[in-house]
Amino acid sequence: MSALALSSSPRRWLALAALTLSVLIVGLDGTVINVALPTMAGELPADSSQLQWIGGGYLLALSVAMLPVGLLGDRYGHKRLLLSGIGLFAVASLGGALADSPVEVIAARAVLGLGAAAIMPLSMAILPRLFAKEELPKAVAVWTAATALGMPVGPVVGGWLLDHFWWGSVFLFNLPVAALALLAGLWLLPRDERHARTAPFDLLGTVLGGLGVVALVYGTILIPQDGWTSPSVLASLAAAAALLPAFVLHERRTARPIVDLKLFTDRRFLWGTLIAVFVNFAVMGILFVLPQYLQAVLGNDALGTGLRVLPLIGGLMAAATLSESVVPRLGVRTVVPFGLALLSAGALLGATTDAADGYGFTALWLSLTGLGFGLAVVPATSLVMGALPTDHTGSGTSLLETVQQLGSVLGVAGLGSLLGYGYLARLDTGSLPRGAADAARDSVSGADAVALQLHDAGLTASAHGAFVHGMNLVLMACGAIALLAAVLAARFLPGRSTCSRTVAGSVPEHAESVA
Repeated sequence: MSALALSSSPRRWLALAALTLSVLIVGLDGTVINVALPTMAGELPADSSQLQWIGGGYLLALSVAMLPVGLLGDRYGHKRLLLSGIGLFAVASLGGALADSPVEVIAARAVLGLGAAAIMPLSMAILPRLFAKEELPKAVAVWTAATALGMPVGPVVGGWLLDHFWWGSVFLFNLPVAALALLAGLWLLPRDERHARTAPFDLLGTVLGGLGVVALVYGTILIPQDGWTSPSVLASLAAAAALLPAFVLHERRTARPIVDLKLFTDRRFLWGTLIAVFVNFAVMGILFVLPQYLQAVLGNDALGTGLRVLPLIGGLMAAATLSESVVPRLGVRTVVPFGLALLSAGALLGATTDAADGYGFTALWLSLTGLGFGLAVVPATSLVMGALPTDHTGSGTSLLETVQQLGSVLGVAGLGSLLGYGYLARLDTGSLPRGAADAARDSVSGADAVALQLHDAGLTASAHGAFVHGMNLVLMACGAIALLAAVLAARFLPGRSTCSRTVAGSVPEHAESVA
């Protein structure tokens, strides 16, 4: 069925379900593997460096492949490459389940990253072909909820699997979900449109962009272990600082770039993308510290932790439903800043957490955060989608996803350092032997293990209080970022008249240029 016919058919909602299923497996895989790492460390076995690269290899592959995959989708078909990505994800999952060494697991995770790099931008690129502009925000809301749902559900699934099966089951779980997404996509997604493919591929731009992204992501992966001032980190970040500007300069000069940087001259794309980056920065920071708090301080297992993060998704779903009716009446310049203000208020409320507080207080500020998250990110993403040329949606969504990915990676690295600073500033290890003190300073879970061995309730209280202090610093930073984004959104996002013309289809490409 063609995209034009499908946009008026009830099957478009089934097609959306197929797309959300594909992004859901990516979200689930990312958090399920984190739950499995301690078990894998003992059963493979794997040392700390290998465990780091089980996650780091995935991030590198995902980041480097996401930039050119959109252009490939525009040339060779979004559906074809999306289904190829899902198939690759399934094959890599099987490889991970059958692996019997850390090196094999790292390789499987890298291939999973390549599959995810195709799934994320191309599934988004298909949305405008399924839905008319009036329905696109609703579709974006559902797609966004699916990407976020994997974050809390992953630990629930992972905890249950590890309680009943061996560690490889966290990979094997992907197979039936990927198979269902593949079959549904084959049946429901519109067939690819034919495009001319005579223009040469921008190989130099691909190499410059890929190396620049690898250098940036590699450097941030090393930060938790080596520190910001280590030679390896500084060298990687310096290489990124040289390569990425060279990539931008080349893309501006070449006639056939892999990404259209002229999109940033459109206010809708520029500010919608920046707002999405700010939102993801804040939410990823919250999701970085929250599971550790729920497990280490409140004492929940992986299953309980996943369930207790669900208020964030509840708030997101409520906001997605609300934004559909509110945005057409009030406009994105009103709704997005209000959502960002709610997100900021939730994070700043969370920053007042005390070590003695229970989960009820966490559920309160987390629900507020989720509501603000949804009210901000759904209209901002819809605004970006409305700015994309119809024949280059893949390149546009790849650019959006890559920028968000890099922002999230850098954000987690910076906020992780802030968490460590706050933790060490309040931790009292004065009476501990050197080895025990080093273990306690390494992490709050390490401090709990030392306290259990030494029967030292004072160390437990000190570690929990120190972690909460560090978490509060992170939440304050997330709240400040969201508040800054709210001010920028209120100032620079296009008004209601621009959005209404966009929906009506009367605004030409790049018409809303930046003054």
